[in-house]
Amino acid sequence: MASSRARRARRHPSRIRPALLAFAVLGATVTGAAYGQGHARPGAGGAVSSSASAPSGGEAAVETVEPVVDGDARLAAAMASVPVPDGAEVSVAVLDPDSGAGAAYGTGAFETASIVKVDILAALLLRAQDAGRSLTAAEKSYAAAMIEKSDNDSASALWRAIGTADGLDAANERLGLTGTEGGDGPLWGLTRTTAADQVALLRQVFVADGSALSGASRAYVRGLMERIAEGQRWGVSAAADAAGGTAGSGWALKNGWLRRSTTGLWIVNSIGRVARGGHGCLVAVVSRGSGTQAAGISLTEAAARAAVSAVPGDPP
Repeated sequence: MASSRARRARRHPSRIRPALLAFAVLGATVTGAAYGQGHARPGAGGAVSSSASAPSGGEAAVETVEPVVDGDARLAAAMASVPVPDGAEVSVAVLDPDSGAGAAYGTGAFETASIVKVDILAALLLRAQDAGRSLTAAEKSYAAAMIEKSDNDSASALWRAIGTADGLDAANERLGLTGTEGGDGPLWGLTRTTAADQVALLRQVFVADGSALSGASRAYVRGLMERIAEGQRWGVSAAADAAGGTAGSGWALKNGWLRRSTTGLWIVNSIGRVARGGHGCLVAVVSRGSGTQAAGISLTEAAARAAVSAVPGDPP
């Protein structure tokens, strides 16, 4: 097994941009700052039109270039109205799998807290698929408690089962996560990730095309994420349509929250799928530095609503 230091040395120093590249390879269309710095590109930028023929006086046809509005710019504009507590940081990514439209806001890697539990389960399911077996009764019990109730002891048991950070990192290479690094030793909650990587993980769970997970594995993870315990149904679910805001129809999610003992400040994260405007959006919000858990929850919910509003065709 490679040491944690050796694993970190192999990681690319830039977290958010490689993750966005993987995000695009998986089928997302992330425009603007991620690739072209907002400049028009052939086939992806401004639409160019011209008159079909020159006027009778022999004047040349006049070309017009329609303005480009990219997803990152829309999301940045939406995030401008999100109140961020002093000292706090937030990053968010969104993808509409049907249209391929997506966007990202914010840079850097964030500690996962309990959202890594979806990644742990995906890694466990890959190991089971490789062995040609189903999960054992004990593994299913741990998985259900880990996702539905966010039980930490169950997460620790499955963290060991997948081979801790080395096992998670190996699975993430197959899942297309390029900016995520497993926490040292038993500290799965200090795994570091990017919002774009979390959307790439959600795509593995919610979209069949290109997924390393089997149909049965995807359905299993989705089912658990639709049965989150009462009291933990906040976060990206705030961006779902009011009419479809019930578990199993309007959202499937996993949240993470952790008060750092070194600072007293909160990590509050939320990832999942929400029903909006007649279709589903994959949303990931990661944040740190809020003074209270409630403030962190408010930040993640406001960021999720802003992210979904930035997807073309969704209501503002």
